[in-house]
Amino acid sequence: MAASTHTVTNQAPPLVGYDVFTSDRALAEAVERHLAPELLAEVREELSLLGRASGSAQVREWGEQANANPPRLRTHDRYGHRIDEVEFHPAWHRLLGKSVSAGLTHAWGRPGGHVRRAAGFLVASQAEAGHGCPVSMTHAAVPALRAEPELAAVWEPAALSHVYERELRPVAEKPGALLGMAMTEKQGGSDVRANTTEARPLAADGEYVLTGHKWFCSAPMSDAFLVLAQAPAGLTCFLVPRVLADGSRNAFAIQRLKDKLGNRSNASAEVEFDGTTWARRVGEEGRGIRTIMGMVAATRLDCVLGSAALMRQAVAQAVHHASYRSAFGGLLVEKPLMRNVLADLALESEAATVLGLRLAAAYDAGTPEESALLRIAVPAAKYWVTKRCVPVVAEALECLGGNGYVEESGMPRLLRESPLNSVWEGSGNVQALDVVRVLRTEPAALDALLREVGAARGADHRLDRAIRGVLVELADLEGIEARARRLAERLALVLQGALLVRWAPPEVADAFCAARLGGDGGGAFGTLPHTLDLRALVERARVAV
Repeated sequence: MAASTHTVTNQAPPLVGYDVFTSDRALAEAVERHLAPELLAEVREELSLLGRASGSAQVREWGEQANANPPRLRTHDRYGHRIDEVEFHPAWHRLLGKSVSAGLTHAWGRPGGHVRRAAGFLVASQAEAGHGCPVSMTHAAVPALRAEPELAAVWEPAALSHVYERELRPVAEKPGALLGMAMTEKQGGSDVRANTTEARPLAADGEYVLTGHKWFCSAPMSDAFLVLAQAPAGLTCFLVPRVLADGSRNAFAIQRLKDKLGNRSNASAEVEFDGTTWARRVGEEGRGIRTIMGMVAATRLDCVLGSAALMRQAVAQAVHHASYRSAFGGLLVEKPLMRNVLADLALESEAATVLGLRLAAAYDAGTPEESALLRIAVPAAKYWVTKRCVPVVAEALECLGGNGYVEESGMPRLLRESPLNSVWEGSGNVQALDVVRVLRTEPAALDALLREVGAARGADHRLDRAIRGVLVELADLEGIEARARRLAERLALVLQGALLVRWAPPEVADAFCAARLGGDGGGAFGTLPHTLDLRALVERARVAV
C-alpha cells in the first residue's frame, strides 16, 4: 500500500495541555464574583494549578486507565480469611490523591470554602468523573457528623484533610480518611423509611450492632459509612467504621460490586451487616432522615456540579473539534447551522455553571435567608441541570460525527456518565416532590427564591413574564404533585435566567431569555434565533490551546 494513503489531514489535535479552570470563562467569573477580594489571588492560583493538572495529558491518561481497569472485589485473602477489600488501578489512587490534596473534601469552615471547593470539583471532574463519588461523600458527611460532637471531633479533621491515605487503619492512626454512604435497600430504594436494617443497642451509650443488607453502598473502599437503620425509636443514622479502634476489622461483608452503565472507575457495592457490625449513633434515635439530610443536600449540589462539569467538557470538545475540522468548503465552526448548535450547547453549559456556583456561595454565606434559598433551589437545580446533561453530551458527541462515537475520543465515556447524576441521591421525581414539600412547609424558602429572581426583574421582559408565570403556577396548588416536574423545571429556568441577566454578558443573557424563557427555541439544540450573537457565544466557550 502506498505510503501517501496514510497521510492524516483534517483532524483536530487532542484537547490536552490546557488550564481547565482559566479557560472556562463562566467558571472563572463566578469564582471572582462570589469570593472576597482578599482571597482571589490565592484561590485563582490553587484552581489554576488544579486546572493545568486536569487538562494535562498525564491526568487524562489516568482517567482512561481508571475506567479501562474497573475495581475488583477481593472477599478473601490467600489463606481464606474474609477481608472484603476493593482493588483499584493505580491511576484511581493518583486521581483521588490529586483531588484530596487540592482540598476538594475541605469546604466547611474555611473562608470561601464552598465556592473554591465547588469550582475545584467542577474542574477535577472534567478529567475523570468517577473518583468524584468518594470526594463528594467525604465532603458531604461533615454536617451529619456534627450532629454528634464527640464523633465529629475524631472524624471531621480526617475528612477535611488534604492527605489521601488508602490503607485501612483506625482513624486515629490516619492523616486523612474517606467516608461513604449506605442508605438504600432492595425493597425500598428511594423510600428509605421502608428500610429493614435493624440496630440493636449495646450497653455503652450510643453503641449498636447492625443486621441487614444495603442494596447500594457508595464508595465501599472508604474508612467509614453513614448508614440508616431501624433503632428502637425508629429510623436512625449511624457511623459504621471499616476498622475498629483496636485495629480489628468491623463486620462489613461486600457481597458484590455493581456492573454499571458508566462511572466504571468507581465501585458501588451491596453490603451485609451480620448482627455483629459495630456502629455509633449519629444524632437522636428516630431522627435519622433529619440527621442525614445535610449530607444528602450537599451531595445533591455535587450532582449539579458534576453534571455541569460533564457538559462543560463535552462542549469544550465539540467547539475544539469544530474549530479545526473542515467540511463543505470551510471550518465547521464557521458554518451557520453548526455555530447555532455549538452556541446552544454553550448556553446550557454556562447556565448550569453559574447556578451551581451561586448555590455554593449560599453555603458560604450561611445566613437564614441563604439557607432557605438552598432548601428549594438545590432540589430544583438538581432536577433540571442533571436532566439536561444527557442531551447536551449526546449532541456534543454528534458534533464530532463518527469520531465522537469512537471510544478513543473520550465522548462515549462522557455519555455513559451523563445519566448518573440524575439518578444519584434521588431521581427526578424525588427532587420534584421535594420542591413541592418545601413549598408546602417552608414559606421562607419560596420567599428567598422570589427575592433572588426579583433582583433581576425589569431587566428583561421575557424573564419578567416567566416570573409571573411561576407565580400563577404557585397560586393554584390543586394537583400540584402531578405538576411537580413542570414546576421544578420552571423554577430552575427562572433562577438561571435571573442569574444570567444579572451577571453574564448581554449576548448570553439575551440568548437564554429568548430560547429558554421566551419560547423562541426548539426542542433540539441548534434552534436558537439566528438574530442572536451566536459567534460570541461560541467564542466564549472555546478553549485556547
